Amino acid sequence: MADDLYWVFTLNVKPGKFTEFRSLVADIVADSREEPGTLAYQYSVSADEKTVHIFERYRDSEAFVAHVEQTFGRYAERFLQLVTIATLVVYGTPNAAARKALDSFNATYMTIFDGFAR
Repeated sequence: MADDLYWVFTLNVKPGKFTEFRSLVADIVADSREEPGTLAYQYSVSADEKTVHIFERYRDSEAFVAHVEQTFGRYAERFLQLVTIATLVVYGTPNAAARKALDSFNATYMTIFDGFAR
């Protein structure tokens, strides 16, 4: 558990694009569900369907990099046509490869200094 990573993206859905985005997300989630190192991959939406949060948690940096390279990469262009990324807050200590991918989204890194997870 010491190597796990998690974060929250805040996305702004482009006007009139939520239905299309939701359909795309269903495909991404189905594929991500098959990744053994992806521990959580959850999307939530505001009542007006304009703001989406994604909670992602991975076993380690390698699992996240595999997610990007093997799954999300196939969807990235279409995904980014439907939303803009407002924020990304990262918890944990990603390795250099994971950090490179996260940096492309202007990540803010938070260092865990106390607490526990089960």
